[in-house]
Amino acid sequence: MKRAIFMPNWVGDALMATPALRALRSTFPGDEAVAILQPYVAEVLAGTGLVDRLILRSKTSKPLSESSPPVFSGWSLISQLRKERFDEAILFPNSLHSAWLGWASGAKKRIGLNRDGRGLLLTQRIPSNNKKIPHPAMEDYLQIVAAAGAVVPAPRQAQMELALTEPGQFAWKGFLAKESAISAAPGIVAFNTGGAFGAAKDWPTESFVELARKIINSTENAVVVLCGPAEKAKSLDIESRVNDPRVRSLGRESLSLSLTKSAIAGSKMLITTDSGPRHFAAALHVPHVVLFGPTHQAWSETWSPLSTSIQLTMPCGPCQQRVCPLGHHDCMRLLKVDFVWREIQRQLSQRNAA
Repeated sequence: MKRAIFMPNWVGDALMATPALRALRSTFPGDEAVAILQPYVAEVLAGTGLVDRLILRSKTSKPLSESSPPVFSGWSLISQLRKERFDEAILFPNSLHSAWLGWASGAKKRIGLNRDGRGLLLTQRIPSNNKKIPHPAMEDYLQIVAAAGAVVPAPRQAQMELALTEPGQFAWKGFLAKESAISAAPGIVAFNTGGAFGAAKDWPTESFVELARKIINSTENAVVVLCGPAEKAKSLDIESRVNDPRVRSLGRESLSLSLTKSAIAGSKMLITTDSGPRHFAAALHVPHVVLFGPTHQAWSETWSPLSTSIQLTMPCGPCQQRVCPLGHHDCMRLLKVDFVWREIQRQLSQRNAA
């Protein structure tokens, strides 16, 4: 059996799909699994052994670098998929477009959730929860592969998988070698300040600055501010405002998800918005505090015992909007530093006691 697996387009969602991938691998060890995914999601699967090959797809066919594998788009993607002669397509994304790609690939079996008018493109239609009712995405992914015959765990027992890779480890060790105040600290608290979803998830820069000062002035821990290209300026701004060698941004490094994975694995705690790196922490068994604003916690539930969620009760939310439609962003702006700091102290005390 040759199986096409159309992966979610968000980093965190792709990680939440790894228990489903493991179920397929364990149930059908002799099958060939080919993941079709966006280039920026590929690092989520690197080193896990959950799939045999990757086919990178995007709106443009431009590779990330000269040494990067080819990226397919449009008709070149359809042509590549048809050449593969897939027997089955697993469709994790819920979009009509992903179902059309599965159909266009020529796969004889096409399995996915029956929603948004795409049922005619599927050969196995799985009844879908109302998309407006918050529920864990991980449950959907497990349900899809169960329909393909995989033996799946109960969602609460499912374990996400994430592997550290040599380039990320090398970059992280290089960063620590340059930052003596960070490497000399007994522990690192990592900050993840943003996410690809949109500005509505962001906690104010001044709040992160105040929190960083509390950590370095009240504990012996250092702070490392993670970032992707979109968060680079904010990350460096936090470092500049604190103006202490015990608080450093990764913004001067060659940014990659592999470095982010290694940085989180090397930290004793992560303070994060509701974005992909929070799932990295869960998969790597690193305690983490998640600052929720406009998003409902149920969508990204992972049942990690090391996860603590903080969210204000707002009359307008959670609205699930990328930008605050009311313009005040109170769900994140009014989330006080002292409240977050108390939770950090509690977790640090528990970790020290253990």
